[in-house]
Amino acid sequence: MKITFAHMGNLYITVKALLEDLGAEVVVPPMPSKRTLSIGSRYSPEFACLPLKVNIGNYVEALELGADTIAMAGGVGPCRFGMYGEVQREILKALGYEFDMVIIEPPQGRIRHVLEQVGRLVGRNPMRKYVGAVRLAWAKMTAVDELEKAAQRARPFERRRGAATSALGSALKLVDEAAGISQVRRALEEGQEMLRSVQDPTPGASRRNPESPPRIGIVGEVYVVLEPFVNFEVERRLGEMGVLVERSIYIGDWVKEHVFKDFMRLRKSRRPYDLAKPYLCHFVGGHGVETVGHTVEYARRGFDGVIQLAPFTCMPEIVAQDVLPAVSRDLGIPVMTLVFDEHSSDTGVLTRLEAFVDLVERSRRRRRARDGTMG
Repeated sequence: MKITFAHMGNLYITVKALLEDLGAEVVVPPMPSKRTLSIGSRYSPEFACLPLKVNIGNYVEALELGADTIAMAGGVGPCRFGMYGEVQREILKALGYEFDMVIIEPPQGRIRHVLEQVGRLVGRNPMRKYVGAVRLAWAKMTAVDELEKAAQRARPFERRRGAATSALGSALKLVDEAAGISQVRRALEEGQEMLRSVQDPTPGASRRNPESPPRIGIVGEVYVVLEPFVNFEVERRLGEMGVLVERSIYIGDWVKEHVFKDFMRLRKSRRPYDLAKPYLCHFVGGHGVETVGHTVEYARRGFDGVIQLAPFTCMPEIVAQDVLPAVSRDLGIPVMTLVFDEHSSDTGVLTRLEAFVDLVERSRRRRRARDGTMG
C-alpha cells in the first residue's frame, strides 16, 4: 500500500511523519503547480471551488508516481467540503485510475471509529506505537508553525529580499528529515537561528517603515490561507513589501480545534464566535464565523489592515465577505477580500496587494496624526 494525500501548506511534513512512523509507505505528491491546477481544472466540475480542483490535480500526480491509496479528511455542515471525498472518488474512477480512498471523518468523540479508519491505512499497531507516532507528528507540526511565524517576523527586516523565505525552506527541510523528537527540537533551534541571521541588526530597520512596519492580519478559508500556491504567496509578498503579517490560523490551531478537541469531545474555543456575534450570530459552515471574529480581534489589537482570502463560490466566505464592510466601518480598519479561482493572475493579485498596503499606510498616518502620535 502506497498512501498519498493532498497538499495544504506544510501539513505534508506532519502527515508524512505520522504515517511513516506507523509503518506506511508514503507518496508525497509534487508541490502544487500550474500543471496541478491545469489537471484539476480539466477534470473537475466548473462550479467546484478551487481547493477541490487542486486536490484532484494533486491526486492525479501522486497516482502517476505509484500511489494506490488516497487519504483525506471528511467534513460536516453547510460547507461543500463534506462532499469532496465522494466527488473526487467518482472523478478519479471515471478517469480510469485504480485506487482505494480512505475518508477519515470528523471524530466527534468516536475514538474506536477513527482508529479503525486509520487502521485501514497503516494496519494493526499497538497503542504505544500510535502514541509515539502522534508525539513525533505533533512535535513536527509545532516546529513548522513556529518557523512560519519566525519567517513572518523576519521578512520585513531581511537584509536581502527573499533571504527569509530561503532560510525557512532550509529549516523546514531539517524538520522534515528529523528522525525523533530531540532532532526536531534541534532542527527548530537551528531554523530559528537561520531566520534571525538574515535580519538587519539595526533595531527597527524595515524596508517600508524604519520605525514600525504596518501590521496586516490574514483571515479566510483554511485551505486558501495555508496553501501558498493557491493564494499566490500573499504572505511572502506582503512580508517582502515590509509588512508584518499574522495569519488567523496555523496548522497546529486547525488540528487542535478540529481534530484533537473533536476527538476528545472537548469544548472548542468560543472566542472567534463571541467576537463575531454583533455581526454574524449563526454558524454558516467552513470558517465563515471565524473570518469575522478574527477580523474584529485584529482591529481590537491595533492591526493596520485585514485581508480575507477565499475560493470563488465558497458560501461561508461569501457570507463573511458581506459582513466585513460593517466591521471595517465600525472599527475603523481597512479590509480587502481576495477571491481565487483558476483564472486568477499573479499580476492582478500583486497589484491589489500593493494598492492595499498603500491604503493601509495612508490610513495609519491619518489615524496617528489625529491621535497626535508619530510613525
